[in-house]
Amino acid sequence: MKDVMSEAIITISNVERTFQANGREVRALRGVDMAIPRGAFVVLMGPSGSGKTTLLNLVGGLDQPSQGSVLIEGRRTSQMSGEELAALRRRIGFIFQSFALIPTASVYENVELGLRIAGGVPRSEWATRIRRCVSAVGLLPWIDHRPYELSGGQQQRVAIARALAIRPQIILADEPTGDLDSKTGATVLSLLRELADHEDVTLLMATHDPAAAEYATDVYQLRDGVVAAHQALGR
Repeated sequence: MKDVMSEAIITISNVERTFQANGREVRALRGVDMAIPRGAFVVLMGPSGSGKTTLLNLVGGLDQPSQGSVLIEGRRTSQMSGEELAALRRRIGFIFQSFALIPTASVYENVELGLRIAGGVPRSEWATRIRRCVSAVGLLPWIDHRPYELSGGQQQRVAIARALAIRPQIILADEPTGDLDSKTGATVLSLLRELADHEDVTLLMATHDPAAAEYATDVYQLRDGVVAAHQALGR
């Protein structure tokens, strides 16, 4: 286990997260352990309320554990300053079920927005990088189109291109196929697996979609805030 931990880009050790809701204590996570190697495609599965999204927020530096530790490349997030956490989030791509696209902006402009928010990328590189990422998700012919001119699957691919444009080390995806039909969802899952295999991106995805297991390197089943099962599927 120590060897795996030392090679992990994400290390989650005995993590607990407790909230106060309606005057009572809610234990969203109850001692979670994971070691996620670089380039893995890890799928978190489980019913609503099992702790999937809470775990993504902790890895993304959007929240901190009540107990235990989350380490990114060996650095504990709870010991990072505000500036260091902001820098961490600029190296992480986020993909959501709702796509979170600007409806009046083109595909190009939506991907460009990710670069504007992340910062740190020379403006002279934007055009080349945007076109490369849009091409990678198969949408170059639609680069000047608005989201309302695209299908749901195409909109999700725009969101993936936006996440990819910042050259993230990690992509966190929360129910990215939740609003898609099974065929389109499979296309998105295949694309995410390709990113893990060829772009050396580590993916951590929360989903209810059982088809995701076919594309994953690891599947963790969460239930009531604990890891109920872990299946290592390999590359």
